[in-house]
Amino acid sequence: MTAFRDRAETFAAGLMVQVAWPLLLIAAALLAAPVIGLAAAPQTSSLSAAAWLIAAAGAIATIILSALLLFDALLFRLMASHASEAGGGAAIDDVLARMRLKPTASGGRSLDQRIAGTRRLLVKQRIAFGLFAAASVVAAFF
Repeated sequence: MTAFRDRAETFAAGLMVQVAWPLLLIAAALLAAPVIGLAAAPQTSSLSAAAWLIAAAGAIATIILSALLLFDALLFRLMASHASEAGGGAAIDDVLARMRLKPTASGGRSLDQRIAGTRRLLVKQRIAFGLFAAASVVAAFF
């Protein structure tokens, strides 16, 4: 494999991990919520109610961003399946144009530019997950 193919495949594999762990923790928190509610005694304060709403919004945002990252991981795998970076980038641009997600690009973006864009999504996902986690703790124990 060429260097770009290795980088694209490695980045795609890392994205798959970044998609999985927040979703597993959200599922665990949802399964544990009734137990925490019984152990902590139901909170009826407005702070607790607001925290539950913020936690729900954070969980939904995390799930949506994880779906976008999963889509990006699949696009990076598509890019890695081509012999050259230009060919892989053109294939991604073609898929996005056919799906009407982005207009047809006149000049393709490099692998580094694509990775930088996906890393911005990763930061947003981590912020949303942090919001979910912090609000869940506040809702359960305060």
